[in-house]
Amino acid sequence: MTQFDVSQADCTSVRVSDSLENIIEQLRASSTPAEAIAIIEAIAAYRTPDAIPPLIEALSHHHPGVRAVATSQLIQLASLSLEALISTYYTATDQGVQAHIIQALAQIGDCQAIAILEEVVGVSVANHCQGNVRRIAARGLGKIGSTAIDAQIIHRAVDKLSWALLSPEDWALRYAAALSLAEIGTQEAIAVLQQALTQESDRVVQIRIRMALAGG
Repeated sequence: MTQFDVSQADCTSVRVSDSLENIIEQLRASSTPAEAIAIIEAIAAYRTPDAIPPLIEALSHHHPGVRAVATSQLIQLASLSLEALISTYYTATDQGVQAHIIQALAQIGDCQAIAILEEVVGVSVANHCQGNVRRIAARGLGKIGSTAIDAQIIHRAVDKLSWALLSPEDWALRYAAALSLAEIGTQEAIAVLQQALTQESDRVVQIRIRMALAGG
């Protein structure tokens, strides 16, 4: 497959004077990844709720570069996209779209997404791709837990991350959970890390836990 250079996207001309509706139609009719990326950026520049549905629709585009740019724009428009991302996650039938939504929600780190991230971390899966989504969700819980003011939200994040660190066979998920617990840094989170150190068998995860407990 030919690799697409995202840096070439700015060579594509988009008529920014067109109405948003017309630009959305241009996106659906775009014939190259470069064209699609330029149009996605033009849509996002409107910074209105009407820009969110076509950006979410672009998460199912066949080209990874287009999906990545759409995800990035949705993250930047978090105040407008958050509720739509959460709603779409529950209605989407495409696991790829759901994975991009989890990536966006994890980076946004808003406590409204905690239930989805808890659900994703806590689901037993068999394939590597879904495993990676779990790790992303675990890092999202770390961001939520480290920035939340509500003690109950922080406890929920620590509780799910505690399970992720102490229970699953996926060492990379345990590693992500250790990072997130260190990021949260409450007494409860530190206690979980101390407990995990007594039972962790993977050397890489052990090192990460020790670093976390040492403040690194």
